[in-house]
Amino acid sequence: MTTAFAAYAEVSNNLVYSAIAVYVGAMLAYAAETSARVAHSHQARRRPVHAGIGGPSVTHLAPEVGLSESTVPGRSSRIGAVGTSLMILGLCLNVAAVVFRGVAAQRAPWGNMYEFALVGAVTASAAYLAFLRTRPVRDLGVWIVAIILLALGMAVTVLYTPADALVPVLNSYWLVVHVAAAIIAGGVFTLGAVATALFLMRTRRHPHASTTSVLQQVSHTAHMFAFPIWTFAVLAGAVWAENSWGRYWGWDPKETWAFITWVLYAAYLHAQATTGWRGAKASWFALAGYAAFLFNFFGVNMWIPGLHSYAGV
Repeated sequence: MTTAFAAYAEVSNNLVYSAIAVYVGAMLAYAAETSARVAHSHQARRRPVHAGIGGPSVTHLAPEVGLSESTVPGRSSRIGAVGTSLMILGLCLNVAAVVFRGVAAQRAPWGNMYEFALVGAVTASAAYLAFLRTRPVRDLGVWIVAIILLALGMAVTVLYTPADALVPVLNSYWLVVHVAAAIIAGGVFTLGAVATALFLMRTRRHPHASTTSVLQQVSHTAHMFAFPIWTFAVLAGAVWAENSWGRYWGWDPKETWAFITWVLYAAYLHAQATTGWRGAKASWFALAGYAAFLFNFFGVNMWIPGLHSYAGV
């Protein structure tokens, strides 16, 4: 790598650390807003009710209803807005880090696990911000940022690989098509998984709350969007495999887990359309699908040898 391209790689690394610092600020802001919302909810539920004229007052626990950003006290809502602004800034720094990494490597910047994690953080951030424009999903913010920070933290500590050229079998336009589709689907699946987990937690305590319904809608929409992209990624991978290895499918560990992930998400979407399975029962398929997706990325790449092992970390 020439001195100029090494400098670009260093800029990328610095931008990653800057993005991490900004994302930490966003997580703290979202955590403060969430804490204030929970405290406000508890206060709103405890209301003194008088038994009659001159009668004693008693405390009545009202059924909890969902609280959108508009029902949160102004100060905490402003803190949440600061978190969103920091989220946007972190996304911009993250995108810049990916761009400089691509310039330094002189190729598409998702040729190994480190780069996949960087771009995955971009897609998860972008998916969250896109949904935030149309849905009251700021409750998801602290959890989405936490996952992004975990991904970036692992990227810079465990997965880091210096920018370099690809091995010949990866040097293909299919790298752009197949891996890019997998990354986009993974980012949206992350949003869907967080929404699903929160939906399952809240549906047990407050099944009729408005936020519970919103979380289910966000989860279903995210998976409906990501599933066709994941399907395309699996099919594109099969075509690339035929070009590289002379067969479309060979039950390589990564191929197998990609298919398992596809089956679980297909089961979720089918269950959501089946009477008696909609809601909480179907949601467990979605979480299982995300677990399979994560295992395919971490477990298969790190611990299970196969034809995809040449990419390294």
